[in-house]
Amino acid sequence: MIDSYGRKINYLRLSVTDRCNLRCQYCMPENGIEKMEHKDILSIEEMDAIVGVFAKMGITKIRLTGGEPLVRGGILTLIEKIKAHTEIKEVALTTNGLLLKDMAQDLKDSGLNRVNISVDSLDSKKFSDMTRGGHLEDLLAGIEEAKRVGLTPIKLNVVLIGGFNDDEIPDFVALTKDEAIDVRFIELMPIGEVARWSKNNFLANQTVLERVPELTPVEDEDPASPAKYYRLPGGKGKIGLISPITCKFCEDCNRIRLTPEGKLKYCLHSDEEFDLKKALEEGRDLKAYIQESIQKKPKEHNLENGKSILRNMVQIGG
Repeated sequence: MIDSYGRKINYLRLSVTDRCNLRCQYCMPENGIEKMEHKDILSIEEMDAIVGVFAKMGITKIRLTGGEPLVRGGILTLIEKIKAHTEIKEVALTTNGLLLKDMAQDLKDSGLNRVNISVDSLDSKKFSDMTRGGHLEDLLAGIEEAKRVGLTPIKLNVVLIGGFNDDEIPDFVALTKDEAIDVRFIELMPIGEVARWSKNNFLANQTVLERVPELTPVEDEDPASPAKYYRLPGGKGKIGLISPITCKFCEDCNRIRLTPEGKLKYCLHSDEEFDLKKALEEGRDLKAYIQESIQKKPKEHNLENGKSILRNMVQIGG
């Protein structure tokens, strides 16, 4: 798939559920969201059918997201089905890590290649406050189990939030000194609930380099990666800076998203969506419909101009 700006689209982020076992403050309202009806969400068979079309069109990497993808019934079967498409070279998963201790081995056996794990504080109380009830020890146990079974390389995703975890930047960076894991700081984005947050909560990733000046740039092997990577002197792991607000990476964007109810989003930061579930049910030519949609992928987002996205992140997919 080639869009109208010549970008090769080969990466699909597939959200398998809007359900989650946490209520992170930047992801959903305190009282949760109005959950989608089961009939409105893509079935495992529908996801597999759509993935099959994408695979024939050039998608080679799929990341399973949510909500929390590990609460989705049939997730192991879905991974097996995706891996059966020989065009798909990598299946990864983004998770909050709380269920990994019990599921990591089964995920590996089903064909999952690796995991990204979200962790926004290394302080138990702060972690519980931000996630509205999560237990840090469960997440840390999940990380260890993922390492044990080989769901590697492991990447830890940290949403940088001013006044909450910016004091922990050196602690997160230190995790990469003796272990081959990547810690990636992600700038807070004005999506859903966050659009109403104080401007003081939004920090540029430059803050990381200011707090840890000994970090030195390294070249990443994937030119389409949204992260700029750095390393501590002698460090085994890397520090990634994903900066959608202060440093656009739209020029090299190779990804599209599919929401739990089957809406294709060509850009995370756009409210425009294309209903693949409906197209599938109506027997339309999915390949032609997808190609038509991809041609509408914008050159770049406009978050720096104060634009915010209406849907909460849990409804879109991480």
